[in-house]
This record gives sequence, structure tokens and C-alpha cells, in this order.
Amino acid sequence: MNPVQATITAVRPRRAFASLGQLRQDACLAVALAALASVIAVTVGSGRHPDALGWVLLLGLHVPLARRRTAPLTVLALTIPLIALYHQQNYNHSAPTAASMVVLYTVAVMSGPVRTAVIGCAVIGLMLVLKIGHGMAGLAVSFQITGWIVSMLVLGGYIRVHRENAAAALERAERAERTREEEARRRVAEERLRIARDLHDLLAHSITLIGVRTSVAAHVLAADPGRLDRAAVAEALDDIAETCRTARGELRTTLEVLRDPGSPDSRGPLPGLHGLPDLAKTAQAEVDLEARADGVPPAVGAAAYRIVQEALTNAVRHGGRDDLTVRVHVYEHDGALYVRVTDDGVGGGDGPPGYGLVGMRERARSVGGTVDAGARKDGKGFEVTAVLPLGGPR
Repeated sequence: MNPVQATITAVRPRRAFASLGQLRQDACLAVALAALASVIAVTVGSGRHPDALGWVLLLGLHVPLARRRTAPLTVLALTIPLIALYHQQNYNHSAPTAASMVVLYTVAVMSGPVRTAVIGCAVIGLMLVLKIGHGMAGLAVSFQITGWIVSMLVLGGYIRVHRENAAAALERAERAERTREEEARRRVAEERLRIARDLHDLLAHSITLIGVRTSVAAHVLAADPGRLDRAAVAEALDDIAETCRTARGELRTTLEVLRDPGSPDSRGPLPGLHGLPDLAKTAQAEVDLEARADGVPPAVGAAAYRIVQEALTNAVRHGGRDDLTVRVHVYEHDGALYVRVTDDGVGGGDGPPGYGLVGMRERARSVGGTVDAGARKDGKGFEVTAVLPLGGPR
């Protein structure tokens, strides 16, 4: 678990346990405020000591505080009349001050700014109505109480804004973490798809060439045992060995990604146009390379290499002729790399396209290009044409 996930897990509330914990905390706070108000009622402050009615009002106004965070407006509606009646009886005026301030603070924290302002004006207006009959002394006390009311409401509003900002920051962190996880999963999927394409192209090409060369060697051995063409057999076996060495090297480079995906060099160098001559040689194809390998972006060069590789594989596999002629022509024109692979074989038939043609189109699409494959216009063989923009995907 990374630090962001740990922070999110630590901060995210457990709602069921949080509500019970809040109720317990608010109940304890109500008891503590009631005890404090009782001490103040018989020790300091102006007004007479509470009698039986006074104690009922003083202790009763603390009871709703146990639900101050779950129902703040209800608590306000219950406590304000009790506090007003308590003051009207001229009991100790300092005793319920702490409870009233806590109620106002809670309302400001749990409500929006407009509602807080309306409630503040209503409470101040009610207080002025109660103090208007006390003359100048009542007016001075009213200003003092108004200052406390405004202070509690402002403090509650500040705490509310701070909590909203913290919640917004937490939400952004969660969203960023989800985005990173989704991006990581997307990259893993793309890397798996790339590896699958590379393995398909490599193995299909190598196995096809090995099969053709083996067939040639077997044909030479069986055609005329008395006049064995040792040079032809040796050439076929050398081609098989070279194909195996090339396939082994590319396979090792591809599998290094699976062994150490975190290494910056795990992907190895991408194949490109510089490898086309050797690739064409393994398939005994003619290559006409008119594009500079160092002037082509690596991704475009790799796509061109894999398209040619798959096209040669299909030509050798489906050509249907021993004297098959395959030509590869690569050139630049109008800001794009053109790749054309033609053969004079019987073509791929009318069956559904396999993974090879699909893979070629996906390779081209990855760099913003296109691939067309089908019988040649003159009806003699098969042709694969790719157009790969040198500026990347468009």
C-alpha cells in the first residue's frame, strides 16, 4: 500500500462506528456542560440562584446537546426557548452561556453560510427583544452577547470551510490514485498486447521459414538419393540454423520484459528498417529500401518491420510455389513511409483473415497508419501495402 492509499484509508470514516462515537462524545459533552453550568449558577454571575424551576430549565436545556451533530437545527429549536425562559426568570445569566455558544457553533459548522447568517440574525433579534426593557445596561449587555454570538458563528463557518477543503483534497487524492491505477492497468494491458504481437510475428515467421527450409531439405534428400545435392541440403540447413539463431535472440529480448518489467532497458532496441535486409534474406525476398533508417521514428520503423515480417510469413506460407518471388519496397513520399510487399504466388484464398492481417492493421493503426491487403490487380499473386505517417498518429 502506497502512502496515498494509506492516508485515504486512515482518513476515510467508518460511518456506523463514527455515528455511535459522535453520540457518545456529544452526550459526554452535554454532561460536562451541565456540570459546569451548575457550578456557575451557584457561584459567579449576575441574577438569582436557580430554584426548582430554574434547575429544571438549566439542566433540561443541556439534554438536546447529546444530538447536536445529528440534528443541529432541532437542538437549536429546543434549546433557544428554554434559554429565553431561563433568562426571563432572572436566574443566573452566565450559567447557560457555554451551552448556547456550543449550539450556535454546531449550527454554523453543519449549515451553509446563508442559513448561518439567517439563524444568527434571528438569535440576535430575540436577544434584543429580551434585553430591550433593561435600558442602557441591557443595551451594553446586548452588544457583549452579540459579539459572542458573531464570534461563534464565524468560528463555526471557518471550521466548516476548512473541513470542506480537506474533504475536497481527499477526494482529489482518491481520484488521482484511481487515475494512476487505471493508467497502470492500461499500460500493463498494452504491454501484454505488444508482447503477444511480437511473439506471434516472431514465432509465425520463424516456424514458417523453418518449415519451408525443412521441406526443401527433405525434397532434395528424397528426390534422387544416388545424386545427392549436398550443397542444397547444406544451404537449407544453414538457413534453418540462422533462422533459429535470429528467433532465439528476438525471443530473449521479448521475454526480458516479463522477467524484469521495471528495468529501463527491459524492452531492448526496437526492430526497424535497418533489419529489413536480413529479414528479407531469410525469406529469400528482394528488398528495395529507399528510406533512411535514421530518419524514421523508432515506432514507425518497428511497425514497418513487423508488417514486412508478417507479410513475408504469409507469402511463404500461402504462396503455393517453390519458385516464389517476393519483393519488398519501402520508400518515403509526402510525409509518410510506404511499405509494399508483393509476391507472384496463388494468394491467401477467400477464407476469413487470420491473426496476421489483423496484427498488421493494429501495428499500422498504433502509429496512425493503414494497411491494405489483397490480390494484385493483375491477378498474379498477393500484395500488402502500408502507409505509415512519419509524424506519428493523426
